[in-house]
Amino acid sequence: MKIARNLCLGLLAIIVVGLLLPERIRIPVAGASARDWNPRSFWFEPWGTSGVHKGIDIFGKVGTPVLSTTDGIVLYTGEISKGGKVVLVLGPRWRLHYFAHLDSIQTGALSVVASGSAIGTLGASGNAQGKPPHLHYSIVRMLPAPWKADGSTQGYKKAFFIDPHSYLLER
Repeated sequence: MKIARNLCLGLLAIIVVGLLLPERIRIPVAGASARDWNPRSFWFEPWGTSGVHKGIDIFGKVGTPVLSTTDGIVLYTGEISKGGKVVLVLGPRWRLHYFAHLDSIQTGALSVVASGSAIGTLGASGNAQGKPPHLHYSIVRMLPAPWKADGSTQGYKKAFFIDPHSYLLER
């Protein structure tokens, strides 16, 4: 009984610490500004087979450094069909930062990254082939915010997804 209680307290402490860690936010494409993406592209529809666009696309030149938006731990690097070459970073507040369509990956799984450190380069991999090079950037809450859900298409998923445009402008 005492072991179970201590495990629960330890888990609770880890969750609280993750929620309290500060976010050092930065735009994930070197040299980019808010002029390099469409602020209305988050939750835009129709958007291919996913139905709704759950991130923003930051445009630039192939090979431009892609930077971690915050301090965190790289959970995944690799290739997936839609995203192409991708990196997934767990940051403060238990948020997942998803970087897709990379030309190259310059980090590895379980690496610790600092805000502004290079994790890859901008490209057009995955379903972005044949389109202007860009970074697809999404943020997913691991702890949902049910009050963010609404009646839009797939609106219940807004409890998990954060609008990257608003997030990046908080910096």
